[in-house]
Amino acid sequence: MNFLAWMLAPAVLSVGFSLPLVDRLVFFPDRWMPATPAGVEERWITAKDGVRIHAWYLAARQRGAPTLLWAHGNGGNIGGRYEVQAALAGRGVNVLAYDYRGYGRSEGSPSEAGTYLDSRAAFDSLIQAGVSSSTIVCLGESLGGAVTIELATARPCAGVAVVSTFTTIADVARRHYGPIAVLASGVFDSRSRIGGLSAPFFAAHGDRDEIVDYELGRTLYEAAPEPKEFHRVEGVGHNDIFTSAPLIDSIAAFARRSTGVAQGEPGQ
Repeated sequence: MNFLAWMLAPAVLSVGFSLPLVDRLVFFPDRWMPATPAGVEERWITAKDGVRIHAWYLAARQRGAPTLLWAHGNGGNIGGRYEVQAALAGRGVNVLAYDYRGYGRSEGSPSEAGTYLDSRAAFDSLIQAGVSSSTIVCLGESLGGAVTIELATARPCAGVAVVSTFTTIADVARRHYGPIAVLASGVFDSRSRIGGLSAPFFAAHGDRDEIVDYELGRTLYEAAPEPKEFHRVEGVGHNDIFTSAPLIDSIAAFARRSTGVAQGEPGQ
């Protein structure tokens, strides 16, 4: 997650607040996408407002596997986390990773409201494809965790997992830039939403996170209702947290527990 743009915010105060301006400070999309990897199914999903978003689907070898719905952070696109998606599929879970509008090959321009429309469309596309909601675990990284928490208040996720996620963007900005964080008041406010979760909750955070302070991740976890679990990932920061193989193991295990799907042999 990239908050360097908030360094420009003092100049903004002289011209006033606008939501589109905050969007420009929050979202850092990358339009360049690598070729679709072998074995990955390319999908197109249409949001409620007609915007088409691009997604990758990675199938586990096990039949009846749970499905992770992946929401990425505020920078890059789904191509940047392909290795992690493949590692999860290799651990027996299906993965549908989607790009928000304005990212990768998706149409449109990013906004907070747009990410919520995109996440709901991605979830609904799984239902329309015959996937039971009881087998869908919603996973978000950094800003994607905020998107995922909002989704779980609107759709029946079997489980909710967040990695390196914050309470609010204003809290993150306040730690780095002090009073100018007022620009982000009310933006991606997971703290006010998380009490409404009804699904099992999983949170993981690197204890050397230099962007989203570890304590913000812990505070978000404390605000969540039971059942919940917290994983402190030692010695890693914000962008290298998925170098932890035990974390990937734990996410896959959480997906199986939340959905009641046992780890089976290939083809079972």
